[in-house]
Amino acid sequence: MVRFDFDSDFDPELIALLSPARELDELGIPSNIVIELIYRQLFSEGEVSIGRFNEVLRIHAQVLDKILARMKQEHMVEISNTGSLGRFSYTYRLTEEGTKRAREAMERNQYLGPAPVSLESYRKAIRLQTGTNRQVVPHDVERALKHLILPDGFHRRIGPAVNAGSSLFLYGPPGNGKTTIAEAIARLVAGSVPIWLPYAITAGGQIIKIHDPLVHIPVENAIVNGNGSTATFGGDGPKIDKRWGLFKRPGVMVGGELKMESLDLRYEPTAKFYEAPLQLKANGGMLLIDDFGRQQMSPQDLLNRWIVPLESGIDFLRLKSGQTVEVPFQQLIVFSTNLDPADLVDDAFLRRIQMKVEVTGPSEKLYYEIFQMMCKAYGLPFDQKTFVHLLQKWYRGQSRVMQAVHPRDLLKATVSICEYEGIEPHLSPQLLDEACISYFVN
Repeated sequence: MVRFDFDSDFDPELIALLSPARELDELGIPSNIVIELIYRQLFSEGEVSIGRFNEVLRIHAQVLDKILARMKQEHMVEISNTGSLGRFSYTYRLTEEGTKRAREAMERNQYLGPAPVSLESYRKAIRLQTGTNRQVVPHDVERALKHLILPDGFHRRIGPAVNAGSSLFLYGPPGNGKTTIAEAIARLVAGSVPIWLPYAITAGGQIIKIHDPLVHIPVENAIVNGNGSTATFGGDGPKIDKRWGLFKRPGVMVGGELKMESLDLRYEPTAKFYEAPLQLKANGGMLLIDDFGRQQMSPQDLLNRWIVPLESGIDFLRLKSGQTVEVPFQQLIVFSTNLDPADLVDDAFLRRIQMKVEVTGPSEKLYYEIFQMMCKAYGLPFDQKTFVHLLQKWYRGQSRVMQAVHPRDLLKATVSICEYEGIEPHLSPQLLDEACISYFVN
């Protein structure tokens, strides 16, 4: 469970923004969007109770009751079951005329889920939840990297970038832990104060789906209040508009599969609504571009696409109608590459990336520590004689550059050889020689 203080970790202005709407005009979105959501749910499910509407659309029952009462007066819906708990227990179904309207609503848009929030509300919420409320201290960063053996003080090169929440460039030869470091940063960011995000937003009369279950991990309902007690949202705790969810700060990771289309709104031609691009899903969290320079787009194309957002913190997306939508660009962008930065991008791009961290191969001392750590991980008794043999024959003797990944791979190969021969896994110069012959390419 993520522990935090509701009273101090969330801005009062944010809490006011998240208060549940009890009137249709308080939702901040066009009424026809809500009405068409109701039509689509009735068309899809046949008979729907107010409780079920509330569960799917996440709109307050009081608002739903008023809308449905008006739709009944207009003979678009009828009550199929009155229930036993008054109006809020009514079940509704479409009339013949209502069915025609529902089909028209389905033709315009097939989105069915939590009602969207306004683009302006989304912008404001992101602004209030990025920046100063996500400060990490040296101890946090050291703890996040403790499973890695890195040079002394390495955390001081990472922490400032996380706090700035802007950009970080990890570069250096392959096999030294750049991706692992980036993943540790993602866990660090995810473990900080969680973030309120809407499931969908509306802009230009269109619905843009923000929520991605693979990216947005919900935080358990229990929270810690200022007095140390626990409360549940919607229960004995603060009342929150259910169109917003509380999530761990998102971590989006992409590699060579990244295309230019992934950075633009994706329109579903059948469902007729939009899905947010990667950087929009990552707002308030982290976006890792792994193996930068090997994407299905040139680094220069990415430079041209993001040079303004990196500078301004604002991105511009385009709807099929041609309308441009201004959205926040507020996430920690991490570029990780084993290519020479000078061959990838120009100085204008590097200038906009605040922190550049070179991740080099380990020294002999660090290599020794990594080797011992991996021996424990694979259950192999460490043997000093075998380790010295490895250094002298395969590194010093061949002027081979050490990589942090080598101990793991060589010891894994050694265990595989022992298992193949049916003998107890152990270290010896002969076994390690066999592993090195299979692993290294001269």
